[in-house]
Amino acid sequence: MDTAEIDAPVVGVTVYPDRARVTRRGVTRLTAGRHRVRIAPLPLGLRRDSVRVGGRGPATVLGVDVTTWRQARSTDTQVVGLEQRRREIADELAEVDDADGIEEQRGQFLARLAERAGGTYARALAAGDAAPSDVATFTDAVAAQLADSRTRRRGLARRRTELAEELAAVGRDLDAAQGKREPDRLAVEVILAAEVDDTDVELELTYLVDEARWQPSYDLRLVDDTMTVTWFGAVSQSTGEDWPECELQLSTARPAATTGVPELSPWYLDRVRQVSPVAMAAGMPMMMPPPSGPAPAGGVPVRAAARAKLQESVAEVEQGISAATYRPARPVAVPADGSAHRATIAVLELPTRLDHVTVPVRVADAHLRATVRNTSEHTLLPGPAAVFHDADFVASTRLPTWAPGEETEVALGVDDRLRVERKLHRRTETRATLGSTRRREVEYLITVANHTPRPATVEVRDQLPVSRDEGVVVRETTVVPPPVERTEMGELTWRLSLAPGDSGEIALGFRVELAKGVELNGWRE
Repeated sequence: MDTAEIDAPVVGVTVYPDRARVTRRGVTRLTAGRHRVRIAPLPLGLRRDSVRVGGRGPATVLGVDVTTWRQARSTDTQVVGLEQRRREIADELAEVDDADGIEEQRGQFLARLAERAGGTYARALAAGDAAPSDVATFTDAVAAQLADSRTRRRGLARRRTELAEELAAVGRDLDAAQGKREPDRLAVEVILAAEVDDTDVELELTYLVDEARWQPSYDLRLVDDTMTVTWFGAVSQSTGEDWPECELQLSTARPAATTGVPELSPWYLDRVRQVSPVAMAAGMPMMMPPPSGPAPAGGVPVRAAARAKLQESVAEVEQGISAATYRPARPVAVPADGSAHRATIAVLELPTRLDHVTVPVRVADAHLRATVRNTSEHTLLPGPAAVFHDADFVASTRLPTWAPGEETEVALGVDDRLRVERKLHRRTETRATLGSTRRREVEYLITVANHTPRPATVEVRDQLPVSRDEGVVVRETTVVPPPVERTEMGELTWRLSLAPGDSGEIALGFRVELAKGVELNGWRE
């Protein structure tokens, strides 16, 4: 039985979110009898149990084997030395990463220590048990250690860059060295029984490979009351074989199964309970440091240059029972270097409802929000999205899975034209008397002013504290106007309709009654 190798290039690829199905096709001329036809080289990472062979012609497939197609290994001393140096650099890179991780944990520990000690020193200063100089000495010591840690991390980052450059240079030297150029690959051997002499047989080979994926991404562009959603598919792979320009399909099937509005959390009041100093330090609330770095997108948008609107080609779609397959309008070549190659899947125009959301108890900003309904037939997969308001880039966000008919909310950044203020309007407190409770009463005034040129609907969120002890009683005193929604955890929601130049007010007041001998924990103003 003779053996023949045929050229079977990649003619089609179906990419799934976590793998791909590759199709190869080739033609061979056979005489009557049995033949072994080899298709090689194939990537080592293909799934052997996924290999399938079909085709056309007067022949019968008697068997299919997957074998290793080995190449002679180089004995060149230069190659051996370069490979040894590459392993040494990889080990040193791992050591640098370990050291950087330790420094990162050290910095986090020092930050938590400073936060915990801050609360302890604050109480000690209030009680007269500590001097301001003690606080300054501790703060300086922690700051010095943090500075040293960050200096070491910068040094490690420089060393990591140097090692990465050296590793790339060693890789280039290895490529240029004499000896083995390609790793071992797999081969598929097909046993055929040809029925007639001198006949052409077309073989089609399909197999699954890992290390291939496509990921959705989106551009969301709001113009008036319409959201234009441009859906992209970014294909990347590092399977060991390059995919030439061929029929590429993106499937949503799974063969194996940042900008946002501040959220309220429950506000609890409880009595102060006596615990040991060690337990108190361990249970001290962790206060996050104020955020640093650039302000979130949306504060100062950048105006893009006006351009003529171009039409975008979109993919053909085939809807299955539980998944959809998209075929981009043009062939796409995807090399096995892990780089992403983007294709446009669909351009959708969806109806949008605009309003504003503010949570002044957290931050006195009004966030512009778009509520968008998916009126298309597409189920959009979760992925990152760039949000534009007209031509202005305002935010980066992430879309959840978005089925037809569903609504989703898109945050469009802070709108400075709506001014929000929450201030303490009144505060009273009675002292304990014999046989009576103590009372603490507050009232807040929330003002929202619309300085936009159009009417605005503003959703205002606030909250009442929730007691977790029978000795702490919370009584609502003033809620004007009544909220449209409230929850058992004390969260309140109002919706104000404001004309241009108009303003609205909300009064929120409550009283906390403390049983005799109970100290209040969790209070804030």
